[in-house]
Amino acid sequence: MKKLNKKDVIFVLKDSIKYQKDTIVSKQIINKKTGTLTLFAFDKNQSLSEHTAPFDAFVYIIDGCCEITISGRMHRLKKGDAIIMPKNKPHALKAISKFKMMLVMIR
Repeated sequence: MKKLNKKDVIFVLKDSIKYQKDTIVSKQIINKKTGTLTLFAFDKNQSLSEHTAPFDAFVYIIDGCCEITISGRMHRLKKGDAIIMPKNKPHALKAISKFKMMLVMIR
């Protein structure tokens, strides 16, 4: 991350969060009333169990490969892919390999 001034920041997304062995790391970039932007780094075989969210969520895969299941339908995503997880629909995530993602929640 390179600071330009007190308000502007250039991000290299893949370098903005680091992997940690056997865990999931998260880093919130924006937290506003209207939504959030969070980066995640999953080590291989790490997962988030099925859950729901009260807001639509946009997921962009920065690095690696994962499976995202939405309402029982599995989607395999790789670097450069994106998907929208609709609000109130059950979803789960699993790291097929180490992967990094950007999650944008819209309220």
